[in-house]
Amino acid sequence: EVQLQASGGGKVQAGGSLRLSCTASGLRFDDYAICWFRQAPEKEREGVSCINVRDSSTYYERPVKGRFTTSSDNAKNTVFLHMNSLRPEDSAVYYCAAAAGYFDRNFYLNVGPPRPEYWGQGTLVTVSS
Repeated sequence: EVQLQASGGGKVQAGGSLRLSCTASGLRFDDYAICWFRQAPEKEREGVSCINVRDSSTYYERPVKGRFTTSSDNAKNTVFLHMNSLRPEDSAVYYCAAAAGYFDRNFYLNVGPPRPEYWGQGTLVTVSS
């Protein structure tokens, strides 16, 4: 059984930082891209960032580029989302998800975030002004 366990959400003031973690089990970690999505109240879910576990190449959506960083600890099957300079508009439930395959920059530019096969539960991030 594939499981993705997200954690690390919480409340922070604007300008602060949080680190989310996503630990995967039941899958061959290297064969996937691990992505972060978020959904704010009354808004559609949107992509945030993805990392190809195989070579740690990353992609960031424009609203978070330069402020968020995704990294992985392959030995622990864990991906991290380091969120800096947080803004109230970053408040959302953050989900990690696993998409089978390798996705290069062209894929994101032409198609957008990959469609994941597996989803974890969300973790709530609240940024106050």
